[in-house]
Amino acid sequence: MSRPKPDNRADNVKHLQQHIHNSIENYNEAEDYLAEHADEITADEKSDIHAKNHRRLESIKGFREEIKDEASHARE
Repeated sequence: MSRPKPDNRADNVKHLQQHIHNSIENYNEAEDYLAEHADEITADEKSDIHAKNHRRLESIKGFREEIKDEASHARE
C-alpha cells in the first residue's frame, strides 16, 4: 500500500492567486456579456449568470482567506 504524499504547500499561494485571477476574469466576462446581450437572453439565463457570479465572488473571498492562512502557516 502506498503512503500519501506529504503536504507540500510551497506553491499554494501561487495557485490560489491564479484561481482568483481566473475567477475575476470570468466574472468580468459574464458581466460584459450581460451588458451586451441583456435584451436577447431570457430572465432565467440572466438569473443563472447572476447566481454564478455570486458564487464566483464567494469563491474569491474563500481563496483570499486561504492565502491569509497560507501566510500565517509560512510564518510558523
